[in-house]
Amino acid sequence: MVFMHHCYRKLPALLSRTLFKALKRSHIKCAIHTSPLVSIPSKPTIPPPLVSRLFQPSNFREGQEGGDLTCRSQRLMLQTGLIHPSNPGCFYYLPVALRSMEKLVRLIDEEMHAIGGQKVDMPALCSAELWKKSGRWELLGKEMFRLLDRHNAEYCLGPTHEEAVTELFASQTTISYKKLPLLLYQVTRKFRDEQKPKFGLLRGREFYMKDMYSFDIDEEAALHTYHSVCQSYGRIFDRLGLKWVQVQAATGNIGGTLSHEFQLPADIGEDQLLVCGNCGFSANIETMEPGQTECSQCQRGTLTESKGIEVGHTFYLGTKYSQAFKALFVNASSVPEVAEMGCFGLGVTRILAASIEVMSSENAICWPGLIAPYQVCVLPPKKGSKANEATQVAEELTQSLGNSIPNLRGEVVLDDRVQMTIGKRLKDAKILGYPYVVVVGQKALEDLPSFEVICQQSGETMFLSKQGLVDLLSKVETI
Repeated sequence: MVFMHHCYRKLPALLSRTLFKALKRSHIKCAIHTSPLVSIPSKPTIPPPLVSRLFQPSNFREGQEGGDLTCRSQRLMLQTGLIHPSNPGCFYYLPVALRSMEKLVRLIDEEMHAIGGQKVDMPALCSAELWKKSGRWELLGKEMFRLLDRHNAEYCLGPTHEEAVTELFASQTTISYKKLPLLLYQVTRKFRDEQKPKFGLLRGREFYMKDMYSFDIDEEAALHTYHSVCQSYGRIFDRLGLKWVQVQAATGNIGGTLSHEFQLPADIGEDQLLVCGNCGFSANIETMEPGQTECSQCQRGTLTESKGIEVGHTFYLGTKYSQAFKALFVNASSVPEVAEMGCFGLGVTRILAASIEVMSSENAICWPGLIAPYQVCVLPPKKGSKANEATQVAEELTQSLGNSIPNLRGEVVLDDRVQMTIGKRLKDAKILGYPYVVVVGQKALEDLPSFEVICQQSGETMFLSKQGLVDLLSKVETI
């Protein structure tokens, strides 16, 4: 303190009065900014989304023909403004659909991290040299989008990334066996030049996929990883509330010696499945003898035919790619060995569309609860109605639910289109598939206020107090 006092006494003699005052003010500001009493700002209050502000344009109106909309999910997703067509087999993903897809990706991330997956992001533009090295450049034929750069170097838009990830692993020349298994995955756009894109997001030319690639020390370890990933896929579909079946499948142009598909039973499915009614054995018909009706697994059951939508595919690759790219690890004896590999795909946008396809009615979307874009829609009364005073109650309720219930933060939307009747907005809410709709009417103004609550998935209607509503919605699982 004596030293600083001395400095302040000498400064006026050395500096102009103006500069001295400026330094003095600066010193005071520094003292204020470095004070330990500075408060940390709290999280901002999130205003509730308003239906009138959502960018969710309908693409055709009630009573208008659907044209070539050949499946339920495609028609509903276009009608409700979840997607918008671009080029053949390509779509704009609009804000409400993107919310749902982001939730699905978070669910996938949770399950992949639980089994040791690490997320990466690989280039969509892949060199032809990699694909020629694996022998698949010509094998994939016309389904691959190919292009030349200005130097006449050949590339493709990646339909899958076995070559790229194996080259990445091979470039790390000192990977120890202690780091294996290594599971790398990504969620990215993929490209496939489909001859006849159809069914909206179920068969497109550009789509989102989760693809994981595993590296293990030997076949036993690789098969353990394979079954671990298959189990995680089952958990994903269970958490979504989807009926699914894991079927024996062909390895196709991916290769390997073991493969399974994950199918959602559906009449519009393009895959023919055979299922044993006795032991549950299931297979894609491509892997069975023509006309086979007896189950080879239990020798007693009869195989019945059904259709399914493929939403996941797993492969045990062995050393098909690691041998070609010299993807080596250093074993316990400090000797290089070729890694055993697996690859595992999930169609992210296909799961989104397929879940709508198998769960919805012809006229209304029913979402898997965990990935519904919004969990709750609050409907205030029509402007000018007898219950008009309840509008403020509805606005306050929307804000309260979204901020006081942790799992509903950002999940409660207010349908503020009060120029429309409650009936019309209820119809819209049903089509859009909000899991819970809360109608704020005359009863909200009584001495003991109550709210009409409609659970769209069960069809149940309840009248609850605010606390009863909070208790109900506090149990809603979100991600």
